[in-house]
Amino acid sequence: MSIKLRLTAWYSGILAVMLLAFSAAIYGFFYINTYGDIKDRLREQAKGESLDVVFDNRLEAQNLYGQMYFYDSGKLIQSLTLTNISLRFDVPPRESLKGDGFKDAYYKGYHFLIFQKAVNVEGFGKNPAAVLQMAAYTGEQDKLLERLKTILIAGSFATLIAAFTFGLFLARKAMSPIGKVIEAAEGIQTGNDLSVRIEYDGPPDEIGRLIRTVNSMIGRMEGFYKNLEQSYAAQRRFVSDASHELRTPLTTIRGNIDLLQKVWELEPGEKPAMDEATIRQMSVESVRDIADEAKRMSRLVGDMLSLARADTGRTFEKEPVALEPMMVEVARRAAFLPREAEWVVGDLSVLNGKYVLGNKDYLQQMLFIFIDNAFKYTPSGEVSFDAVVYQSQVGLRVRDTGIGMEKDEVPYIFDRFYRADESRGITEGIGLGLSIAKWIIDEHGGSVEVVTRQGEGTTFIIWLPLLFAAPLE
Repeated sequence: MSIKLRLTAWYSGILAVMLLAFSAAIYGFFYINTYGDIKDRLREQAKGESLDVVFDNRLEAQNLYGQMYFYDSGKLIQSLTLTNISLRFDVPPRESLKGDGFKDAYYKGYHFLIFQKAVNVEGFGKNPAAVLQMAAYTGEQDKLLERLKTILIAGSFATLIAAFTFGLFLARKAMSPIGKVIEAAEGIQTGNDLSVRIEYDGPPDEIGRLIRTVNSMIGRMEGFYKNLEQSYAAQRRFVSDASHELRTPLTTIRGNIDLLQKVWELEPGEKPAMDEATIRQMSVESVRDIADEAKRMSRLVGDMLSLARADTGRTFEKEPVALEPMMVEVARRAAFLPREAEWVVGDLSVLNGKYVLGNKDYLQQMLFIFIDNAFKYTPSGEVSFDAVVYQSQVGLRVRDTGIGMEKDEVPYIFDRFYRADESRGITEGIGLGLSIAKWIIDEHGGSVEVVTRQGEGTTFIIWLPLLFAAPLE
């Protein structure tokens, strides 16, 4: 049974009980008052002298009937109202007559309410000498109460039917927003469009708050679902690119190993087509290729481990780092990197006494990534390295006069395995360096600014927050 039917049934049941109690109270009130008035009249009439009561001329006007029966003589005295209708009330036995009381009796199909009173006479002992019976015809009262009962029963049933019908209608209308919530939940379960929201223009009651909560939940789920799709897409792209980058060195290594295996597994009687010096030179070149590809794979695996560490939320220990000594050391070591461009180191004295809260090894790794990247994309010209201080930040600047890139490529250069289309297959690299550098910058609470123009070069400025409290020397 649905909720709306259960609610309607409960409300109808409560209403039925209340109507039953109300109808019973009304019927009881009318019953007591109607028959109570008749009983009071009968008692009042029976107070007088016994024979006077029977022969009272007011009985006909009051629609009352009376008779007195004497037990010893068997004499019966009746009122004119009773004689006129030729009716005689049943006389109770003397021994069963105790005091006075009322009884209901039907004579010739008519209903009478009879008040019986024992009449005691001195000299007759304890037994009553006669019995006085005063009666009233209650047919009109019976019809009135019967009509009242019919009205109450019919009215109660009509009220219950109307209440059940309108209650079911109102419950269905009130529960209709819940149906929309169910449809939305089923849509989520079946994977339908999560951009759909439940429309509700009703009052801000419990259902309104529920729908608002469900809409908010669907919105959050939509955001989570989009982020999850993007994560899955990035993961698939990462696996695809990593597989592509690993396949090339593995192919080179395997080809060289197969070549060496064929050359050095010749039978003693077989004469090779090459002399020993040529075989030796070829072997040295193959081993060199294998070593270079193995180093390349090691760098790739190391970079992937760094990014995996970043994905798991792992961080590194930080401490105050003096910028000037670190930058001087990086500038000195960068001069020995493979390069075609001229290496120009600017004025680093502005960093004297400046500190940042970070990790020196990771900061150096980040700077070498930008410098090495600048050397790779600058076949001629120069690469400069300097620093600027602005307000509470320090900017570490790496500028080159290389090939540059289009502005629409800038948002993607920190994505994993991304390289500009013109550099793919021309410039050595696997596209993970800038992703690692960006992670290091984010972990230090910094940011990176990129200024580039196609054919004119690129400038990277790494902004880091300064630590104003200098450490104790």
